[in-house]
Amino acid sequence: MSPTALPAAGPEHGHVTFLGAGPGDPGLLTLRAVEALSSADVLVAEHEVLDVIRTHARQGVSVVQTDAVPSSVSPPGTGTPQLTVVDGTSTTAAVPAAARDAAHLVMEAARGGRRVVRAVSGDPGLDTYAAGEMLACAAAGVPFEVVPGVAAAVGVPAYAGVPLRDAEGADVRFVDARTASDRCWTEVGASDGTVVVSTTLDSVAAAAGELVSAGRKPDTPLTVTFAGTTTRQRTWTATLGTIAQTLKQAKVLPSPDGGRPVIAVVGERSTAARRDQLSWFESKPLFGWKVLVPRTKEQAASLSDQLRSYGAVPHEVPTIAVEPPRTPQQMERAVKGLVTGRYEWIAFTSVNAVKAVREKFEEYGLDARAFAGIKVAAVGEQTAKALVAFGVKPDLVPSGEQSAAGLLEDWPPYDPVFDPIDRVFLPRADIATETLVAGLIELGWEVDDVTAYRTVRASPPPAETREAIKGGGFDAVLFTSSSTVRNLVGIAGKPHNVTVIACIGPATAKTAEEHGLRVDVMAPEPSVHKLAEALADFGLKRRAAAVENGDPVTRPSERRPGARRRRTTT
Repeated sequence: MSPTALPAAGPEHGHVTFLGAGPGDPGLLTLRAVEALSSADVLVAEHEVLDVIRTHARQGVSVVQTDAVPSSVSPPGTGTPQLTVVDGTSTTAAVPAAARDAAHLVMEAARGGRRVVRAVSGDPGLDTYAAGEMLACAAAGVPFEVVPGVAAAVGVPAYAGVPLRDAEGADVRFVDARTASDRCWTEVGASDGTVVVSTTLDSVAAAAGELVSAGRKPDTPLTVTFAGTTTRQRTWTATLGTIAQTLKQAKVLPSPDGGRPVIAVVGERSTAARRDQLSWFESKPLFGWKVLVPRTKEQAASLSDQLRSYGAVPHEVPTIAVEPPRTPQQMERAVKGLVTGRYEWIAFTSVNAVKAVREKFEEYGLDARAFAGIKVAAVGEQTAKALVAFGVKPDLVPSGEQSAAGLLEDWPPYDPVFDPIDRVFLPRADIATETLVAGLIELGWEVDDVTAYRTVRASPPPAETREAIKGGGFDAVLFTSSSTVRNLVGIAGKPHNVTVIACIGPATAKTAEEHGLRVDVMAPEPSVHKLAEALADFGLKRRAAAVENGDPVTRPSERRPGARRRRTTT
């Protein structure tokens, strides 16, 4: 058995995995953590930790939430856990959860041979309660294991651009200000090494005062990072003597977030000059931007991943719902013709077309082998990827523009000598344009133009989302077609004029302008990934201009309502 293989859970006691979920970025979960989550029967964690780990849990897992005293009173992990059963299938559903401590809840959840993941923020070895829960499991004979995580005291400075050590070397001390003794402050105050202080936003100045009282010079640099490793991260650079004034001038305090955890790094490695060069995370081109992605959820996934890589927070709002055709007979005849050799080509103009044909294949018990002997065309890279996932490698993908016109440029004319069959199967949406059909006919092909699916306007998003769209709560919106413009405005209203409008091409931009929107960004070619790149380039130039002018770097939604912007295309 490999060192990371899951041990067998006992039929009576089950098994508990104490798992470190890291400081907040889901991408910092270890491979071992993902493996443990995928086989868990029960998840036990605080709300914020559940948001990080839930994606990797299997469907139907029981979830038990352990919340500390509300954040307005005390930050997570600082109070006695108050337990709330979220999933009624948990064995503790009938028990007043708040009356139990986490150790008993974890052990009870493990009974009956179940695998329990007890997830904590950061690393279990530094968690206030994890060691006590492990001892309770050991005393009760419940087998457990520990999966380390990235500790906030290490991960947050890395994301803030503050290396704790370098070639010059330095002593590094870690202090939890909430439990530090006078002796602890005296020791770190007498040292000239780097000090990493875990504290809360409204207690930073007090911790700085403790260090100055213990002997540190008031002009010693420090950084303070809030919501580290997430897209809400903010870092302030000051000195021990000026941090209180810095936070006051930045209007950070007083704040409802005053009780939230922060990481302060004290020492020469926290100087502003060094951080200007090493702040890789907060300087991403779209850092913290809330970007509206109005597409179907399946289409939005890869685009959202790309936006996250630029530091953005994508918000997917389906504007189109895909439904089967009203009369399925035409599609059924075409699929049967595909199997019996009626077609020389099949052309896919969207991911939804691939999905529609695949579903029909599965209905008949067919798979990708039915495409044997048939040439397959895809209108672009996303459609081609959907075909490859189906097990089909397309024979033709446009070498230039990814559109019907681009596909026609590369499509060979019908040749009766080389083409035994002159017919093309074209499964597509009910509202598709006639460009491809007309072009194929002109090239000498017969076309079976078949409605494979219908596109209808999606239901309106929640009221909160609609208000954010109309009120300037979004920093940018990506329009990938004219229909996404019309449908978004129809179901949610027109985006506020501070919102950056990005369009995939001239036709989409024209539709946006017809709806009273000012287009700021246009993709250099009709590709969703090029559109995201263009928006990132826009954000990068905007950031650079602010820095050059000595202005604070803000998001579009933070601008004064009604501010005008020049139209820019990239």
